Amino acid sequence: MASALALIARGRPVKRVCEVLGVARSNVAVKLARPTSWQDGRSARKTDDASLVEEIRASIAHLPSYGYRRVWGLLRRQRERQGAAAVNAKRVYRVMRTHGLLLQRRPIPPRTQRRHDGKVAVSRSNRRWCSDGFEFRCENGEPLRVTFALDCCDREAMSWVATTGGHSGDVVRDVMLAAVENRFGDTLKAPEEIEWLTDNG
Repeated sequence: MASALALIARGRPVKRVCEVLGVARSNVAVKLARPTSWQDGRSARKTDDASLVEEIRASIAHLPSYGYRRVWGLLRRQRERQGAAAVNAKRVYRVMRTHGLLLQRRPIPPRTQRRHDGKVAVSRSNRRWCSDGFEFRCENGEPLRVTFALDCCDREAMSWVATTGGHSGDVVRDVMLAAVENRFGDTLKAPEEIEWLTDNG
């Protein structure tokens, strides 16, 4: 914009200059019509935060575990009782950050280094089975949770249970029993030992 005004001041046509520089001619016309004494009235609003700092320090004197949102709530209720103007939550955050009154962020615990590098698949069926689960929301908003058992070789879903409750041990045991009945008929014991894997225990 400054380059456009400089070229126009040198006698260049307004339309040609605006087309070449890709600026709006209406905006250039407004700037050209300004008096020489014009000053930009936009400036950063200066606020005195000294009294607010004292209010915050008084609020957290006996409540050092309060964050800026709780402090803002205390100040809001206190000012409502006094009939004073409310204070903005962002201003409370800015003042507390400037004066070192914010709570320290909780450190993020390191992630476990346990690697899932084992081989789940097996060469033939009925050697290793596994269980897992998933959930989805019905039309009425109610969650439906499904627990199922798979053969790690042929990936057949041998049994499953759907419930609106959680994935409990009883549900998994029912799935295990149904998987044995599906593969081996009406028997409570498999002909050979089968390894059973669960999702993270």
